[in-house]
Amino acid sequence: MFVNTDSKVIWKNGSFEKWENASVHLLSHTMHYGTGVFEGVRAYKTDEGPAIFRLQDHTNRLFDAASKLSVEIPYSRDELNKVQKDIFSMNNLEEGYLRPIVYLGSESLGIRATELSVNVAVAAWEWPSYMSPEAKEQGISVIKSSFDQYSNPLHSGYKIIGTYINSTMALHEAIQKGADEAILLDKNGFISEGSGENIFLIKNNTIYTPTVDHCLNGITRQSVMKIALDMGYEVVEKNLKIDELINSDEAFFTGTAVEITPISKIDEMVIGSGSRGPVTQKLQKTYEDIIFGRNKNYDHWLSLVTI
Repeated sequence: MFVNTDSKVIWKNGSFEKWENASVHLLSHTMHYGTGVFEGVRAYKTDEGPAIFRLQDHTNRLFDAASKLSVEIPYSRDELNKVQKDIFSMNNLEEGYLRPIVYLGSESLGIRATELSVNVAVAAWEWPSYMSPEAKEQGISVIKSSFDQYSNPLHSGYKIIGTYINSTMALHEAIQKGADEAILLDKNGFISEGSGENIFLIKNNTIYTPTVDHCLNGITRQSVMKIALDMGYEVVEKNLKIDELINSDEAFFTGTAVEITPISKIDEMVIGSGSRGPVTQKLQKTYEDIIFGRNKNYDHWLSLVTI
């Protein structure tokens, strides 16, 4: 996953450290109890230089998530926006992935621990597309996971470290069963999301996606909904059953890492044509034009990085 890190740096608590020297204390409260927040952010190569996709939205969600944990980030939003641009530039990246993270210190341990330091770090590295070009066209296979998604309001709106264990276990289960990804259900048996992605399905040219009661309201999810509406599609948020996914014409995942990736089958049952459908293809094309700076109607979603 990590390549060419010899000359890379990581920003931590106001200074830049060599990649190999950046560390966290073994007794960090976050390591033991998951009391931290993070973001996953992508930057793309455009004709005008590297551009971070929806930087402000990711930073806003990081701060909102921290506030839900009663954690006060000791930097402003503008400062962290600048840090993300600076670290990308310092690491001489044209495109890649950024990981801002907020974690608590090691001054004390235990659930009752108080007066812990708040630490902030940002890493940036080269990361090609999470899914192969073949997967983007042919689609991926998924299973219905035996793990349910958390019934936890903290998970619905925020990337909080401690809420990701079910997703991790679900993905490992899928891989062990020969699939690429997992679908997690909520406590009521409705589709929640993938292990780290939102899900959409298409039936009779209408696009459906689960409500955000039990899934992350992803920034890519929001982007795709806006794009689809602008393209004239009807987008419906509703509770969805697995049968509706199986019987859909098309289905796809969205996320910062997967972007827009078709789902071709679930539990060995083929969805639609068994590969990328026409609506998914149109959405992919428009999304790619946006992130690579070719669609000027969405330029406000891109933050240019000065190299």
